[in-house]
Amino acid sequence: MAQVTARLPEEMITALDRAAGTLHRTRAEVIRQAIEAYIEDFNDISLAIERLRDPADETIDWQEARRALLSED
Repeated sequence: MAQVTARLPEEMITALDRAAGTLHRTRAEVIRQAIEAYIEDFNDISLAIERLRDPADETIDWQEARRALLSED
């Protein structure tokens, strides 16, 4: 596994240590989990944006979608 060094504000270190203690994890584990979650969210958002920009993707009018969602069956 590669090692990465980062400089963080003291307040962030304090919060990190508090979270690590509460979770019974090391700083490294909390940081690794946070980065994994961030990258997963980033990938999901990037994919959504890519799909939204696809001109071949079918779109519907917002009012039409609203009527369909709010209509009573």
